[in-house]
Amino acid sequence: MGEFELIRNYFAAAPCAQPGMGVALGIGDDCALLSMNPGEQLAISTDTLVAGVHFPEVCDPFLLGQRALGVSASDLAAMGASPLAFTLALTLPEVCADWLQAFARGLNQMAQGCSMRLIGGDTTRGPLSLTVTVFGTVPTGQALTRSGARPGDLLCVGGALGDGAGALPLVLNQRSTEASTTQALLARYWSPQPQLALGQALRGKATSALDISDGLLADCGHIASASGVRLLVERDKVPMSDALLAFFNADEALNAALSGGDDYRLAFTLPASLLADLVAAGWPIFVIGRVVEGQGVGLIDDRGQDVTPLTRGYQHFRETR
Repeated sequence: MGEFELIRNYFAAAPCAQPGMGVALGIGDDCALLSMNPGEQLAISTDTLVAGVHFPEVCDPFLLGQRALGVSASDLAAMGASPLAFTLALTLPEVCADWLQAFARGLNQMAQGCSMRLIGGDTTRGPLSLTVTVFGTVPTGQALTRSGARPGDLLCVGGALGDGAGALPLVLNQRSTEASTTQALLARYWSPQPQLALGQALRGKATSALDISDGLLADCGHIASASGVRLLVERDKVPMSDALLAFFNADEALNAALSGGDDYRLAFTLPASLLADLVAAGWPIFVIGRVVEGQGVGLIDDRGQDVTPLTRGYQHFRETR
């Protein structure tokens, strides 16, 4: 099967690849064409997932299709953008019809859940890897960034943390547990749900934001650096799910929530005066700390003592000694 036949059979015919709002021209030409309304900016982000690094060499292609798009669309949520479209560059060691059908179904399910259209991409032969570029729109001047946190702001997250990291021993078949716990954790790993609606609700309210992919402490460090402030995380306020606490002991669960990564929840800073209205509107907001003068990120216990761990999250190309 050739490249163009592969694209036509498994991707161009998918429901998520059909024409839709904001897409003037999709798959079939050298470029796609997107339509922008006056007063909007285009938000763009690219993620690459590599077999053996971001997911196991052998895994369910349906779940991989969901994960590949979900983790990328989470970047749009972090900017407060409305999702629009995405491209897929797929590198395959071989063409397997069953694998492609299942992957395309998973990709389409996540795309339709996120209201995104597949508008193009590329296929090539090589070690399995996926590169997804997502496109969204945001009103001019209203994009959430990492650089606006101010002393006095609250530090918040959009839900329980640690489930993605907690699922990793299950994904790698290193541990097992009862079915209900397994299902809850694996769902958070394989089918992360981008907090797109929350991101849009935070426009004009949050002073900074990002999505947690490499670990709470590590990613909060990006806000601290970009904003020129210090973030203090209160250890006992970090939310964790019942499934994570059932699977890990207390220390393991906390480590997963602080440094594990793969959460794809939003972390953001917010003026205290805006919290009550957002909570009353039903948004899942957990206050876990505050912004102060200084630099970096610190973890404090219930007495205000610094208990910041040495390991704060995942980094590619970390130097080893």
